[in-house]
Amino acid sequence: MIRLHGRKKLDLLGSTEYIEVAGIKNVPAKIDTGADSSAIWVSDLDVKKDGTLVFSLFGPGSKFYSGERLERKAYKAKIVRSSNGDEEIRYRVELPLKLGDRTIKAMFTLADRSKNNFPVLIGRKTLKGKFLVDVSKMSVEKSSNPKTQGLNRELAENPYEFHQKYLK
Repeated sequence: MIRLHGRKKLDLLGSTEYIEVAGIKNVPAKIDTGADSSAIWVSDLDVKKDGTLVFSLFGPGSKFYSGERLERKAYKAKIVRSSNGDEEIRYRVELPLKLGDRTIKAMFTLADRSKNNFPVLIGRKTLKGKFLVDVSKMSVEKSSNPKTQGLNRELAENPYEFHQKYLK
């Protein structure tokens, strides 16, 4: 913890952390100060006729997936804009989150993060007033993408053909 200008103590986080969310421990998360809100991977998302939102945390391809269906009567909708400008409507729910030494209630947008490196993203609204981020610190090592490794081999073999094939 760090005390900032005599104010309350703030926990120090790295750019990646292991978290506990909704009772599921050791989930790798990306701490993203460039993202406004937090997001979590969900599957089997639906709304019952009575308006209850139902979903499973994570998906069948994840070691954190249990198939358990969570239900929420209290939820909202939000328009989320990605870094490339695409907009998407997502549901937003509150989930218990243990981050560092703190347990808090955090709002998460529900998304298919199956193709992302991290199943959970923690954004500024969750971090504000509680945490400081040191981007040189990482609790979770990111594995290198085999597709990128293959691309770089191809680039090294023939930069001209690589450019013609992928970027022209």
